[in-house]
Amino acid sequence: MLIHPWDEATREEWRGVLATADFGQLVTAGHVDGYPVVVPTHFVYDGDATVLLHLARPNPVWRALDEDPHVVLALTGDWAYVEAAWNADPGTDPSLGVPTSYYTGVQLLCRAEVVDDPDEKAAILATQLAHFEPPGSARVTPGTDVESDRRKLPGIRGLRLHVESVRAKMKYGGNKTVEHRAGIADRLADRDGPGDRTARAHLLRRSQLPPGADQDDPRL
Repeated sequence: MLIHPWDEATREEWRGVLATADFGQLVTAGHVDGYPVVVPTHFVYDGDATVLLHLARPNPVWRALDEDPHVVLALTGDWAYVEAAWNADPGTDPSLGVPTSYYTGVQLLCRAEVVDDPDEKAAILATQLAHFEPPGSARVTPGTDVESDRRKLPGIRGLRLHVESVRAKMKYGGNKTVEHRAGIADRLADRDGPGDRTARAHLLRRSQLPPGADQDDPRL
C-alpha cells in the first residue's frame, strides 16, 4: 500500500479504527495453486499485538500457512469517490480534473500461529463470543467440558496472529490546501451519498493540523 507522508495515519488513528472494526481480509504470503489465499473473517484484536480468530478445518488457508506463516490482515473503510471537477486544483480547467478516492486502510503484518489444542481453541471461541454476542446472550462459555463443543472443536482450527508491524493510511486530501479541502467537504455534504459523511468527517478532522495549514480557517 502506497502511503504518502500526508496520508499516513497516526498510531492513535489506526488504533481507533481497530477499536471499532472487527472484520477484514486475511491475506496469506504462502500460495495455494499459485495464488495467495484471501479469507474474509471476523477477528478480535487485543488492543496491543495479538489478533484471535478461527476458521474451518477444510479452509485452504492452512496449506498456505504451512508454506509461509506470514499474513496480512487488511481492513478498508470510510471510502468515497471524489469527482474529477472537485479534485481539480484551483485555477485549472475542471473539465480536465483528475478524480480520486478517499478511504481508510489499515494493514496488520503478522506471523500466524496455528492453534489445535482443544482447550486453547475453546478459549479463542470464548473470547470471540464475549466480543460479538449481545449482552444477555444465552450462549454458554465454550469449553471442552461442554459435550456439543467438544464434538465440534475438531472441525475448526484457531489462529493467533502476532502483529509485527502496521501500515495505516487515511487518504483524505492531505496534499490539498485547507481551502481546497473545505470546498470538497462542502460538495461531499451536498451529495450525501454512501460513505460521504464519514469521509467528510475524516477530511475535516485531519484538516485541523496539516503541515503549514492556516489554523484560523473558519470553515474548519
